[in-house]
Amino acid sequence: MKLQNISYSVPWNLFLITLGSIILGIGLKAIIIPNGMITGGFSGAGILLYYYTQSLTPGIWYFILNIPVIILGWVFISKRFLLYSLYGAIILTLVIDFIWFEIPVKDLVLASLAGGAIIGAGAGIIFRSLGSAGGNDIISVILNQKFGIRIGTYNFGFNFVLFLFSFGTLATDLILYSMATSYITSQVIEYFMTLFNQRKMIFIISNNPRQITDEIMKKLKRGATFLKGEGAYSGRQKDVILTIANTFQIKRIEEIVFAIDPDAFLITENTFNVLGKGFSKRKVY
Repeated sequence: MKLQNISYSVPWNLFLITLGSIILGIGLKAIIIPNGMITGGFSGAGILLYYYTQSLTPGIWYFILNIPVIILGWVFISKRFLLYSLYGAIILTLVIDFIWFEIPVKDLVLASLAGGAIIGAGAGIIFRSLGSAGGNDIISVILNQKFGIRIGTYNFGFNFVLFLFSFGTLATDLILYSMATSYITSQVIEYFMTLFNQRKMIFIISNNPRQITDEIMKKLKRGATFLKGEGAYSGRQKDVILTIANTFQIKRIEEIVFAIDPDAFLITENTFNVLGKGFSKRKVY
């Protein structure tokens, strides 16, 4: 099976959702709840309802909040996404309710750092799948698919509103620490979303473009494209090289370019994601 096709296999997606849900649940139940904090998203809303009502459990509240949102996943995304998300919501509900241990982090600053990192890692792993853990994840994916809104950015905005409604229920210090946790979570999610996908876009301006591209294709097995350019001062026509590489190949490209043309210009830019042959396969939920 090709590596790009593994991401669409059922066992792989169930593995990612299960692993991510377990990690996320540990962050919630072993760090966040024992310290009286909340998280963002529907899990945070479930915890807040639990604090406020002192009835049911955070996991059950989370599952109740999921019911209408899972229907949205069916309507706006796909049946497959719905089934994966329903599985993720059930697993996360069970993990939250059945984890019995606490991670002894009593300093709220450290708890915010550790909780945010663990929850972000769990959520990021889930987002690498074709499903979600339900809740706010479904809305995030809908907005990302339909409007291109970054998942971490939306989550932080949603959480900010949620925390405003927490005033009066939680101590102000706990709310501020919870907001810090949410920010850390959003950054870790973004990191996991770009993990293994981020590439470098490289522009090369040289008087020996054909020789450079031949070496890049031969030594690095990377393709290249000529963009037609014109020198603003000289007025000479130029072939500008465009190529995509990973971070480990940048130095090798530099060596190739400047060994051939010491006067060349090399411009490197970060890319969020690269889709296509030889790179990542487009994810279809």
